[in-house]
Amino acid sequence: MAEAYIFDAIRTPRGKGKPGGGLYEVKPIDLVVNLLDAMKERNNLDTSLVEDMILATGEPVNEQGQNIAKTALVYADWADDTTGAQLHRYCAGGLEACNIAAAKVMAGFEDLVLAGGVESMSRLGIGAGGAAAGDPWVSMESYGINQGLGADLIAELDGFSREDCDTYAAMSQARASEAWANGYFKDSIVPVKDMNGVVVCDKDELVRPGTTVEKLGGLNPSFQMFNDFGHGDFLKFKYPAVENVTCVHTPGNSSGVVDGASLVLIGNEEGGKKAGLKPRAKIISSALVGTEPTIMLTGPAPATEKALKKAGLTVDDIDLFELNEAFASVVLRFQKILGVPDEKINVNGGAIAMGHPIGATGGMILGALVDELERRGLKRGVATLCAGGGIGIATVVELV
Repeated sequence: MAEAYIFDAIRTPRGKGKPGGGLYEVKPIDLVVNLLDAMKERNNLDTSLVEDMILATGEPVNEQGQNIAKTALVYADWADDTTGAQLHRYCAGGLEACNIAAAKVMAGFEDLVLAGGVESMSRLGIGAGGAAAGDPWVSMESYGINQGLGADLIAELDGFSREDCDTYAAMSQARASEAWANGYFKDSIVPVKDMNGVVVCDKDELVRPGTTVEKLGGLNPSFQMFNDFGHGDFLKFKYPAVENVTCVHTPGNSSGVVDGASLVLIGNEEGGKKAGLKPRAKIISSALVGTEPTIMLTGPAPATEKALKKAGLTVDDIDLFELNEAFASVVLRFQKILGVPDEKINVNGGAIAMGHPIGATGGMILGALVDELERRGLKRGVATLCAGGGIGIATVVELV
């Protein structure tokens, strides 16, 4: 079986996901084309050697619909040889795209594949694509509660207080601020230009230097209304031992709404040699799990355990973890279950500080993981995310 190597990983900055954000005027396809142009230029790449691009998005409609992957390749004037596919696995989509690319390479089906994702949350919003779970009868029989309230339920069951969540969030902001100040992201971030070549966004716009627990403590809970009107009753039905859920998640300790895109170039040794590429890391294993769909967000720990088992490794063999900070309690639970210390997880901040562009995030955290392993001279890492409906995903990488 062939090895699946990561040759390059790039992303856009994360722009505020609302009108007025740095990427609001940029169409999703242009976010992807910016990265396709950069990937080609950075690697002096003969694009005819790249056989496929798998692109995830959380809202595969309108400007992000009808196979935006292939459309972007044509728009970017890549070789006709490169085909494309669109993928949806909620927040796990970007990493799943990378895992599928790696699996195809390892199986010998293809030699070079691009993977990643794109999300313009400012232009499409959350829920633009509709949902089968939008039907109230389907919803009650599947999971049907607000995701943030699921995070609050995790905090309730595991005993995480509002201060615990705010303390973690302040750390994420401090780490992201330090990483930006020290230029840790400069080699992987591609500034976004408009059609005239003018840079419109060159940094993550949600990072707030100087964030403190005290400042975060002044924010109101975001999901109390869902607890008060119907969703709380459903939680009590599913978890009768829980008398009441205390809502602890706010805009300050939850992932930010942003726009962005990511691309990871994955291939085997032969494909890399033909394209003149140098491998940076290899994908050792990956895993998907399903978990109880009401609480929804508990998948990262079992997914990581499954991926490590497949790789013949333990938590102690891993130097760094990148876990999408969907909500503070998601990270705190992961650390509690697996015994991962603060100094090994999200060391340059995460989605609480920089934002979570749904389909693009998986590719972003995989690239960030490889960057930081290289910067620190370490060996192995795990990228992992939770996703709607009780999905967990994880990928184990090792530097070459």
